[in-house]
Amino acid sequence: MKKIILSSDSTSDLGDKLIQLHNIHIIPLYINLDGKEYRDGVDINPDMIYEYHDNHGVLPTTAAPNVKDYLDHFKKWDKDEYDIIHFTIGSSLSSSYQNAAIVAEELGNVYVIDSYNLSTGIAILILEAAKLRDEGLPANEIFNRVCDLRNKVNTSFVVDSLLYLKEGGRVSALQAMGANILNIKPSIIVRNDNHGAMDVGPKYRGNTLKVLQKYVNELFDNSDDIDEEVAFITHSGSTDENLEFVKNEVAKYKNFKNIYITRAGCTVSSHCGYNTIGVIYKKN
Repeated sequence: MKKIILSSDSTSDLGDKLIQLHNIHIIPLYINLDGKEYRDGVDINPDMIYEYHDNHGVLPTTAAPNVKDYLDHFKKWDKDEYDIIHFTIGSSLSSSYQNAAIVAEELGNVYVIDSYNLSTGIAILILEAAKLRDEGLPANEIFNRVCDLRNKVNTSFVVDSLLYLKEGGRVSALQAMGANILNIKPSIIVRNDNHGAMDVGPKYRGNTLKVLQKYVNELFDNSDDIDEEVAFITHSGSTDENLEFVKNEVAKYKNFKNIYITRAGCTVSSHCGYNTIGVIYKKN
């Protein structure tokens, strides 16, 4: 049986420790900032984006790896010796899946998974694939099992400010102004029934800790169908106080075996801005 390579685009936000622990290979998206092109997590990080925006009022755009990028990435492994399982951000959000699938069809040893998700919603699927790989399952079986789990991943975030969403054209100036005046912090829900498209979820009002408490309560109160193996608390830059508060709130409701706190990369951060925090988990 061939050896298995697990690969992902940079939007999975696993963090260096989990990437190294599970031997995950990352291909970066492109970040285009004021006419210059960077590689997500290689040449640029979210703090650089925030600083540039503060100084120049400019936000980046993002672009998927192109077909040649994927070909160069996948051809690092001999097709007679390796099968590759590659995870992409949801296909409604990027052309990453389509570009990777073109190369996969040509090479024949690559299984591309449209995650129907973003950020650590992808990471949950990758960890499941790593577990199955380590159990010795072949690539086609891992692919099928992981694809069956996509609709069970629950991904949402609370956005602290609508500034970046407004400047990125995702909400109107009037909506942003009204939210700021009323101190409203909306949540963003990832729809894995629509290939990762994002919708506005419940809206919260109050100071940050009060909002985060309400958010976690609504996620877990009276929820009995949650897989307690792993949860992610993923943020775009926040305080230790906020992150520890969310972790403690989650622990009040569920006894997750592993809770990982990870920082989102440039893709999520450039759309949502500083102090966006999400709790991501899988249902049974």
